[in-house]
Parts: sequence; structure tokens; C-alpha cells
Amino acid sequence: MALFTVQKISKEYNTNTILENVSFLVNPGDAIGLVGLNGSGKTTLFQIIADVLHPDEGQVIHPVGWTVGYLTQLLMEEEIHLSLYDFCLTVFNHLIETEKELKNLEHLISNETDDDSLSELMNKYSSLRERYENGNGYGYHSAIKGTLIGLGFDPEEFQRSVSELSGGQKARLHLARMLLSEPDLLLLDEPTNHLDIKSIAWLEKFLRDYRGTFMVISHDRYFLDKVANRIFHIENSQLITYETGYTGFIKQRKTQFEILMRQHENQQKELERQKEIIRRFKNYGSSRYIKQAQAREKMIAKIQATPMPLENKKTKLNFTPALLSGEDVILAENLSMEYPGNSLFTDVNLHLRRGEHIGLIGDNGTGKTTLFKLIQGKSFPTTGEISIGSKVNIGYYDQEMKNLNMDNTVIEELWDHYPKLDYYQIRSLLARFLFIGDDIYKLVDELSGGEKGRLSLLILMLKGSNLLLLDEPTNHLDVDSKEVLEDALNEYSGSFVVISHDRYFLNKVCTQIWALENNTISSYLGDYDYYYQKKLELEKPEFEDTEDDITETKKRALKKQKRQAENSIRKQKADLRNLEKAISNAENELNTFDELLAIPETYDDYDKAQEVIKQREIVQSELDEMYSEWMILHEEIHE
Repeated sequence: MALFTVQKISKEYNTNTILENVSFLVNPGDAIGLVGLNGSGKTTLFQIIADVLHPDEGQVIHPVGWTVGYLTQLLMEEEIHLSLYDFCLTVFNHLIETEKELKNLEHLISNETDDDSLSELMNKYSSLRERYENGNGYGYHSAIKGTLIGLGFDPEEFQRSVSELSGGQKARLHLARMLLSEPDLLLLDEPTNHLDIKSIAWLEKFLRDYRGTFMVISHDRYFLDKVANRIFHIENSQLITYETGYTGFIKQRKTQFEILMRQHENQQKELERQKEIIRRFKNYGSSRYIKQAQAREKMIAKIQATPMPLENKKTKLNFTPALLSGEDVILAENLSMEYPGNSLFTDVNLHLRRGEHIGLIGDNGTGKTTLFKLIQGKSFPTTGEISIGSKVNIGYYDQEMKNLNMDNTVIEELWDHYPKLDYYQIRSLLARFLFIGDDIYKLVDELSGGEKGRLSLLILMLKGSNLLLLDEPTNHLDVDSKEVLEDALNEYSGSFVVISHDRYFLNKVCTQIWALENNTISSYLGDYDYYYQKKLELEKPEFEDTEDDITETKKRALKKQKRQAENSIRKQKADLRNLEKAISNAENELNTFDELLAIPETYDDYDKAQEVIKQREIVQSELDEMYSEWMILHEEIHE
């Protein structure tokens, strides 16, 4: 049975059709990625599903009383002054009220002397407590802490006021509260925008384990590949569903385009053949051939023409070095960079050779952009040296696009950088980057983020650099523009270093990863997936004698380490067995207390009843701690 159905929805804005006759159904447990160009109607569809916006035609059919989590990011006045923790705690107000009811019932039970009334109170207490337990009443505090930490908040920040947070932090906090609410349907609009790689990885795991249904709009293709099992694609006001993940969707879309193109070309060839036959028949002049020609013309007129499939307009991007650099492009030795009270990295050694394609990754604030400044000579290291090879011409893409003059028009901006180009060359280049007609006279300040990104890439492309430093180049680009950039970088014969959080992009263009972690930079000869796999292996070392030339001393040392590791695992397993026994005993003890509390005679002695309730709370608290300890031990053993 479907969770909800969208039937023939249409929506227009100022005679501009956004959605037209859109229909689909969503089943419980579906994980849907909603993709399409900017402005194609993805957010509009979310707003219609969430009943924030009404369609011009059609309807959304859903169960009565269903819950939808949609990230609006609007704060109510009373929420601004809450702490981060209390902001998330509002999700569980119903459990907090239940706790108060339970305590009130405990008080009434302890004072009730009438057997019938006592039995009624006990039944009510038992039913309410069962509902409390099923609603995660004993685990919601842990859920809040885990979610906040997972989305990048430190425990020390939990008591900070919401009013003190930045826009990005508020977005993460809203996301945390929505995830904790576990609605029937989650609508996530670009949920990874304000998350670092660690937090995105946490969110991916959360969504993979999520028992509910969700739809997510995202430009993060790696993220979509990890979490979505269906893709909904909006294009030209229509929605097409694909029963696959993102990579499968791209393959199917490409195959469909090729099939439609072949059908169109074959039909055009057949039509041309028939037209040529008609021309020949008419040239023969006899009435018999003229009748045959007319019959064929009628046949052609009845043929339903197969339209030529349209590809989205794409930028034409081609980075071509004007000059070949030396073999050694960048050489850094014992490089350190410190600011007062802040050491970014120390004793870093790097070697970039001609033609190498590097992805530079690391948490925010670790020094990635600073390293770019050192390479460009805009900053100087605290210690060590960094040298640039012979004939190296650096091109820099700034994610903040400070190189653009916001008071220029688009055509003026390009002309300022390349004054030797004539008007027609400038117009032609801008048209290749989708600046057509009056677009070229727009002020740079009026452009969208994606348009500014395209203009910056055009300026960089024309520079002819043989070393590109790219700082988050995909941030403002739509999926098609990202693919164009990926193709251009893969064909680029020069060297580049790119800072990016886009893991799909890193996999497509990088042959080496520089990871800025733990105050240094480590090099991994592979793409992002290779780096991630190696990180997992380093965190979980294996002790295997694989090298033939290893010394006997080393072999003995490795065997000793292996024995120690095995002993540690055995000890953990023994601890786990002991813990499980303790949990079983505590659960039995808890049942004993529950049985006592179910007997009316227990409440004949008020002090005794209170002592039983108190002891039960102590055992329950100890049991909750043992459950947490069991989960940690279990994960460590089975990693």
C-alpha cells in the first residue's frame, strides 16, 4: 500500500509552467532522490507535498493524521532563547508529559486505599508506561546527544543559546530536530549544504538505517548514491521516475537519449527515402506514378514524427595550457604554518609533478586555503620552504569569487581581463558559457551563484594556466555544469590541486588525495574512495606477515602484537558475556519490582512503596548504562 500518491499536479508562476500533470506514488520505506536543474520545480514539489503550497491542479492523497518533516528553518520567538539541547528536547514534549503523568500516578497509587480504584490506577499506569517505553522514553536523551554530535556539534556547545548560532549552525540544528522527530515522511532540501564530510557520512548512515520514508533534494551525487534507491527527475515541467540509484539513473538517462536519437535519425532517413521516391514518381509524369506519389505523401502526413531529443544546454569548457611546465611543479619541504595560538600544520613535505591531479581535503579551518596562499606567494610559511617549478603559470579559482568586479557588467568583466579580444570574440565566448542576449549586460552583482561560477571558470579557462588551484569549484554549479567541469579537468594536460567536499567530483577527477589531518598532510595515491578505504584500514590494523623479506625480529614483534590483539578481543567477548549476564539479572530485578508495584498490598505501607519505586529507578538507570556499554562493546568486537 502506498504511503501517499501525487495525482496530476500542475503549478504555474506568472504564466511560467513549473510542473505539468505530474503523477507518482511513494511506498513506505522508499528512499528517493529528487534531481533536476535549478528552477525546475523541486522545491515547489516539496512545498506542495508538505501542504505549504497549493497546486493549480491535481492533489496529494495521503493518510489522515500523517506527519511530514519539512525543513523550513523558521524560528519561533520562544525558541530563540532555548539552548541547543532544549531546542531538540521540544520534539519529546509528549514523553516529558508522560513522565509527569507516570509520577502523578505513582503518587496516587501510593495513597489509594480502595481496591477497585487501585486496580484501575495500576492498569492505567501499566498501559501508560508501556506506551512510554515503546516511544523510546528511556533512550531519547541519548538520541539527542548522538544526533547533535553526529551533525558536528561538540557536547560543550549543547547549552549554547540558539540565538548565538550562525546561519549554517541553525540549519544543522533544525536538521537535528527534524531527524529526531521521525515523521512518516522526511522532506530534505539540500541537507548536506552546511555539513563537513564527517557529518555527511553520519547522515548517510542515519538515512540508510532510517525505517521511515524520505525524499531528498541534493546536488551531492555521492550522497545520493549512498542513500537513494529511487530517483525522481524533473525536466521540462515533467517528472520521470527511475527505480535505481543516482549512478544507475545517469546510465539509464544516457541510454534513453541514445535510443531516442537513433529512432529520430532512422525515421528521418526513412522520410528522406520516401520523399526521394515521391520526387522520382512525380518526375515520371504518368498518372499512375503521380497517384502513387500522392498515396505516399498521404502516408507520410499520417506518420507521427519522432521529436529530436533535446540535451540541456551545456557550457563548453576546455582548459588548455599555453605553456608546458617543468617536471617538478610544487616542492614543499618541512613546511609549517602557525598563527598566534593556532598551529595549522607542521613539517609538511609535498611534491607535485606535471600532469598530476590532486584532491585536497580536510575539515574546515585546517589550513587548505592557507596552503593555496602559500603556493601563490600571497603568504609566507612560519618555517620551511615552498618552491614553484620552472615555467609554472598559476590559475586560481576562488570559491568566494573575490576576483570578480561586482560593479561591472558581464561583458565588461571579461573584457577587463582580456582587453585584446574583439567584441565578436567576447560575445561568442560568453554564448558558449550560456550568457546570451541581454544576459551579457547584467551586472555581475546581479548574477546567481551558478552564473558567477560559470563566468569565473571562463576567465580561468582563457588564462591558459598549466597549474590550476581550485577552491570548491562545484559549490554553485548544477549537475550538468559539474559534469562539464569534470570532463574538462579529466582532459586537462596540466596539473591541478582542488579543494572540495564533493566526493563524487573527487572520485571523477583526482588520481591522488592530499588529506590535511592531525596537523599534517598525508598523501594517498588514488581517488576519494581509495583514501576512505585506506583510512578504515589504518583505524583497524591487521597483523599479517605478507612480506617475504621481513626480519625474524619483526615477525616475532608482529606475532606478539597479533596475540595481544586476539587476547584483547577475547577479553572484550568475556566482558560482553559478563555484561549480558548482568543485564539479564537487572531485567529480572526490574520485573520483580514491577510485580511488587502491581500488588495493592505494596501500597499499604507508603514508605515501603516509595522505597520500591526508588530502587526500581536506580536499577532502571543502571540498566540503561549497561545497554549503552553493551552497544559500544558489540560494535568494537564486530567492526
